[in-house]
Order: sequence, then C-alpha cells, then structure tokens
Amino acid sequence: MPSESSAFTTLEDAAERGDAVRFWREQRYDGLECLSAIFRRHRYVPHTHETYAVAAVLDGCEAFSHRGSRHYASPGSFAMVCPDELHDGEPAGEGFVYRVLYPTIDLMRSVAEDTFGRPAAGTPWFERSVIEDPALAADLVTLQIALSDPAVTLLERDARLSRFFSTLLGRWGGHGEPIRLGDESGPLAKARAYLDQHFERDVGLDELAAVAGLNRSHLVRSFRKAMGTTPHAYLTDRRYRAARRLLAAGEGPAEVAAACGFYDQSHLNRVFKARMGVTPGAFRG
Repeated sequence: MPSESSAFTTLEDAAERGDAVRFWREQRYDGLECLSAIFRRHRYVPHTHETYAVAAVLDGCEAFSHRGSRHYASPGSFAMVCPDELHDGEPAGEGFVYRVLYPTIDLMRSVAEDTFGRPAAGTPWFERSVIEDPALAADLVTLQIALSDPAVTLLERDARLSRFFSTLLGRWGGHGEPIRLGDESGPLAKARAYLDQHFERDVGLDELAAVAGLNRSHLVRSFRKAMGTTPHAYLTDRRYRAARRLLAAGEGPAEVAAACGFYDQSHLNRVFKARMGVTPGAFRG
C-alpha cells in the first residue's frame, strides 16, 4: 500500500515533515519504476538514466538543467528527460511535490508500435524538456495511484498505462495519429462475451486483446467509442450485477466479494454503494 507521504499533493499537506519519498517497481510493465516525493532540501547531482523520466509536478516548482539550459516545472506540467540525457534537479523556492514514472525504452517502443500500428524507428524522443499539459499530468497521478492500489484490476492498470503513454507519444512525441477506428463490432462482441464469462477473474489487457484480435490501444479506444465506457468499467459493472444477484439470494457479503472477483469486502462495499446507494449488507437485509 502507498505510504503516507505518497498521499500528499501540496507542500502545505507536508508542512514541517521535510523530504518524504516512496519508490517501487511494477515488474508487469518491464520493471517500470515509480517515485512519489516531496523535496524541500534534496538536490539531485547531475546524472543520467537508462530509462525515460516523466515527472508530473503537483505543487511548488522543480528547477533542473537539461540539454544546456535551465528549466522550471510547475503544477500541471511535466519534466521530460529521455534516456542517457544528463540532468539534475532541485527545489525552486520552498520545494516541490511530484510523481515520476521511469519507463524503459522497450516499454515505450511497445506502446508506440501498439498505438500507431508500425514498428518504432529507433528510440522514441521528446523535443521539450518541460511539457505543459495539466490533463495529462492528472492522468499520470491517477495512473500511479492505480498501480499502487491492490484493489484495482489488472485490466484497469493495463488500460490506464496504455492510454497514458499512447497519449504522451501521440501528443508530444511527434508520432502522428493513432490507428483509425473502424467497425470493430465483431471483435468487441468477443471481448464483451469474454468479460461476461470470466468476470470473477483478474483479466489483463493482453489477454482480452488476444481474444478480440485487436491490439491493446485499439481495443481500449474502440470499446470506449462503442460502449461509452472502458473495458475495466464494464468488468466492474458485471461484477456488481453478479454480486447483486447473489446478495438477493441471501449470500453473505464476504462470500459474495470472493465469488465475484473483488479484492476484499470493503472493495465490494465501495463498488456496490456507488451504484446502489446502500451497502451490500443493507441490500441483503
């Protein structure tokens, strides 16, 4: 679970606490490294990474040297560093709060090929050291929170990660437009039927895309266009409907949570109340 420090979004939240850091890896995504930090005093010495560094600033300001110039990243923007590029970093003013993803070159190439339907030529590159994109910065925060929450399904984690890096590459990497959407009614029917039949399992996006015969990015975009929702939201809805039937038949909430693929009973409670307005126990009673 995330540490207390990773929940901070402003310097005021972290008043008098000094620096606070949480670091972890997501092996499922080629060892994707994740960092959530509040820095008031820490200063990075000049260094490089084998990976990209995609850092969304939530509060304060980070100053860093990159490609021979001094840059400043403030809330709603990214500090964007490509592999093997020398850079440093330090607080500008009182400090800064940020969340960072360190995707590997292979992960970025995989997403690029998936999104644009052609082999990635070389290492994807980003022209800007600071990217002003508040909506995408918010998506990075949401993605990182999802990656650290055990109650979030694989399908949601996979889809959020694919969408975030697809958007980053398409909007700021100069890769052009994603594959055009067409009539995917047949593949989407297969995907929906698979989720209907396996709602209690933690289905991943690779698995669902293979069933549908579409690549990951295309599946998520097509599903949203046709159904008005994402594959993981559809899966959660199917779990809720199954839980509702079992509770109405007299099953206990703990047993229903386990049978329908929820992480635990509190996860069932949150999902059920958000859709029904009452807790599973009240509905059953």
